[in-house]
Amino acid sequence: MESRPSSPRGYHYTLYVPPKDAHDEMWEGARTGVDNAIKVFGADAAFHNSSLALHLDDLISGSDNLFVELPPNPSPSESSMPYPISNHGPPAWKRRRSSLSKLFNSASPSSTTEGGGGMWSKPPRPPHITLHSALTSGRASRLEPEIERLRLIKSPAELSLMNIAGEISAHAHTAVMRYASAHGGMWRSNRTGRERRKREGDLTAVFEYHCTLEGSERPAYVPVVASGYVEVEWILLTDALKSPKSSSANSLVIHYTNNDCELQDGELVLIDAGCEYAHYASDITRTFPVSGKFTEPQKDLYQAVLNVQKECVNRCTVKEEISMAELHRLSCTLMTQELRQIGFKLSPGEVERKLYPHYISHHLGSDLHDCPIVGRSNLSDILVAGNVITVEPGCYVPSDPSYPKHFHGLGVRIEDDIAFTKDGPLNLSAHAPKEIVDIEGACQGVLEP
Repeated sequence: MESRPSSPRGYHYTLYVPPKDAHDEMWEGARTGVDNAIKVFGADAAFHNSSLALHLDDLISGSDNLFVELPPNPSPSESSMPYPISNHGPPAWKRRRSSLSKLFNSASPSSTTEGGGGMWSKPPRPPHITLHSALTSGRASRLEPEIERLRLIKSPAELSLMNIAGEISAHAHTAVMRYASAHGGMWRSNRTGRERRKREGDLTAVFEYHCTLEGSERPAYVPVVASGYVEVEWILLTDALKSPKSSSANSLVIHYTNNDCELQDGELVLIDAGCEYAHYASDITRTFPVSGKFTEPQKDLYQAVLNVQKECVNRCTVKEEISMAELHRLSCTLMTQELRQIGFKLSPGEVERKLYPHYISHHLGSDLHDCPIVGRSNLSDILVAGNVITVEPGCYVPSDPSYPKHFHGLGVRIEDDIAFTKDGPLNLSAHAPKEIVDIEGACQGVLEP
């Protein structure tokens, strides 16, 4: 893409694409080809991809400001170049060519070299080597940081797509709550009549099924479906030799993805799952009771986390001029206050160290953790209109005698996708139940997906 201020669009857009090839298309699917690239993608010009190596030097030499980005881990070393020098037999580029060389170099000769008793065609310098040289010489700058700065600000069209992704995932979360609690947590095979307890993996299947039906192309990430306890009992060798049963909640593992345990009445399920729609991700976490009704300790801990989450969402306004770093500090302060009100005795900093060890937020967009270069390095930047972030405080209580026993093993996280707008926070995942009465209603079939 070249800047051309005098043109109607202000730039000239050129595409280099693989040519039409009946054999390859039979195996890999249809290609746009050079002619259709202009029609389909709106390019001003299009060429066979092998032409890039021929055109690149002229493009670079005619540019005062050049921005480029190389594929992951391109190697500039002579040993990995497609045609290192060889005086014995065919040049190495003829025997083994990198995937980049295969993509961008033509099989037609552009020059000849003599070695090992024969004439061999040598392609032009590979594009990735040319671009790497431009970057290391200071003639070019990296493109990715500039693109990521643009990606941080979502357009109205992007927000519309993300809203659809959020609605699809919210609908699926509601369906999961109902499925998990229906029939007393039991699953029965219509084919054989066999019964078993429902499993975490079943909830994954239900979630992805509903997302697919609603038009999602794929999950945005591997879901976390973490139920209450993994219980292990030692074999009793004698009445005198007996080891106590040990247990730990799956939901205390922040990135638990085994998703293979049975659901038991009285447990909580923490499900962190989202879909992609039109290449935009959603990222939603909900925590609900398998039985369809919270116990009193579960309700108290859940409400504490919910109070923190709702207050943090309320602060996601342009007028507030808040950064991610400030939002996280606020969430830690609020979490400490809420936990103390329900009986936790906490020292300064203990919440962050032991009970709430992860960050409250990340940018969201066409990647799950959108814009890693800009987003993570600028946590103190003020969030502005068009930013979309997650707000996801959590509390994970280990079996530690310093904490109230009735909370041991409980893990709660609540996550929404929040867009900053001039009119205040826009919750893209608002339709996923998170108030206690709504969650219990969804589990019991009163609140329909």
